[in-house]
Amino acid sequence: MKTYLLPAGGSFYKANLHMHTTVSDGRMTPEEVKEEYKKQGYSVVAFTDHEALVPHAGLTDETFVAINSYEVATNSGVTPADFRFEKTYHMNLYSKDPNKDVSPVFNMALLWIEKVAQFMSDEAKAVDWPREYTNESMNRLIACAKENGFLVCLCHPNWSLQNYPDYAELKGLWGVEFYNTGAVRLGYPDTMQPIDDLLHLGERVFPVAADDSHGSKEDHQDCFGGFVMIKAEKLDYDTIMDALEKGDFYASSGPTIEELYLEDGVLHIKTSPAAAIEVITERRVRWRTEGEGMTEAAFDLSDYMAKSHAVSGQHWPSYIRVNVYDAAGEQAHTRAFFEEEWDQ
Repeated sequence: MKTYLLPAGGSFYKANLHMHTTVSDGRMTPEEVKEEYKKQGYSVVAFTDHEALVPHAGLTDETFVAINSYEVATNSGVTPADFRFEKTYHMNLYSKDPNKDVSPVFNMALLWIEKVAQFMSDEAKAVDWPREYTNESMNRLIACAKENGFLVCLCHPNWSLQNYPDYAELKGLWGVEFYNTGAVRLGYPDTMQPIDDLLHLGERVFPVAADDSHGSKEDHQDCFGGFVMIKAEKLDYDTIMDALEKGDFYASSGPTIEELYLEDGVLHIKTSPAAAIEVITERRVRWRTEGEGMTEAAFDLSDYMAKSHAVSGQHWPSYIRVNVYDAAGEQAHTRAFFEEEWDQ
């Protein structure tokens, strides 16, 4: 029997989950963002302008979903004279409600782009949620956001000058960016390490690749790099958000994954032309195959699954995840698939 790890049914929809417009410090209007991203094959964009939740439900139609979202920043405050020397938590909050316009964790004193206020209601401005650069404060923020119907993603930890102590105690994150086009092109590339660290700590967090674009229609220097491919039955707001919440997607800076399923202990993968395909686990057990222009691979995981089942729960939960690399060095990553998902 086949167990599909990426859903067998539905279609793939390409999404950018980090985007800034003229509402904050971007140079494209929301309408221009929709136009430019649709030209490049995108069906979904999260409008994550800084600090203020500004819905763009009017942009959603039968060919496009505008995710209602925003980016919240919490700085260390160690060197307030120069932001470049500060650590910072940046988190994207994605609302399950396309019309929600009041953030439960807003703080007017931290609204660092003044013009954003003109897009906010008095009710939204009145929220006064205290934030400081501590794990405890961020965990309160994550918990409150989740209770109010948001998925929470930690953005570009490398650009944010963060390391293990900054994220290891965070609880309830939905995702972490392993690729951020803007950060990569500024020289601050991220990796999968924070995601694997959190997985080992028992957090079921998903990898995200996104643009963090601020570009104009004429200058796409930070556009069309990182993306996620969402597998969903149809293109509407609720279905897309449900697929994201469940992890029915993979994240990429280039390669695509067309099919992923288990059958009789063998993992089958179909991809765009790849230079390497690998499967990693929570242990020192992995498989890798290399070859020019590969488009599929199969790995017998049955021995690992049997042994992993015997030690499941000791130190870390058992999981597998897939990495794909193309000839240009770009990469795609699935989320972790845990033991209870292997034999459905």
